[in-house]
Amino acid sequence: MTPVSEDRAALRARMRARRLELPARLQMAAAEALAERLRALPELADEGYVAGYWAVRGEISLHALLAPPPRFVYCLPCLAPGSTLRFAPWRFGDPLVANRHGIPEPDHSPAAQLAPSDLAAVLVPLVAFDASGTRLGTGGGYYDRSFAFLREQPRPMRPLLIGVAHDFQQVDALQAAPWDVPLDLVVTDARTVRCR
Repeated sequence: MTPVSEDRAALRARMRARRLELPARLQMAAAEALAERLRALPELADEGYVAGYWAVRGEISLHALLAPPPRFVYCLPCLAPGSTLRFAPWRFGDPLVANRHGIPEPDHSPAAQLAPSDLAAVLVPLVAFDASGTRLGTGGGYYDRSFAFLREQPRPMRPLLIGVAHDFQQVDALQAAPWDVPLDLVVTDARTVRCR
C-alpha cells in the first residue's frame, strides 16, 4: 500500500502512469485473476442487471468475466444529460458507438437505457482506493453524481458498488470529498476488500 501525502491530481497521474506501464501479458493475467474473484462473489451469483465498463487507459479489463456468459445481464455505461450515467445491456458483438470522450458505449436509445437505481450491482472503475471504500476516480464525477442517492441510504443496498482495480492501486488512506459515494467492496486481481 502507498501512503497518501500527495494531492488528488498528483495521485491520479502517478497511478495512471503505473497502470499504463503494465505489459500486455500482465494486464491479461490481472484481468483473468479479477474475473475469477468476481465470479466467486455471492453478490454476483443472482440474475439481474450488473454494470461494468469498457476499460481504457490501463484500467483493469472486465472482458474475461463475460466468457462464459454470466447469469446476470451485463451493462455498460452511457453518458446522459447532466453529466450522469445511464446503463444499457451489452453482449460481445452488439454494436457500440464512441461517446464524447471516445469511450465505446452501447448503441441504444435513451428509452432503452436503465437508471442507476435499476441495477443490482456496479463494477466501478477507479484510479486509487483505500480499505474504507473511499475511491479516487478519474475526476469527472460521473459515478458520484449518478449514485449520489446512495449517500443518504443505509448501506449496503442495491445497487452494490464494487470497485475493481489492480491490487497496487490501494493506498493507506484517501481524504473523502463531500460528494464521494463510498464503495461497498473492492475486488482486485489479488484479493477482495469488504469495506463495510
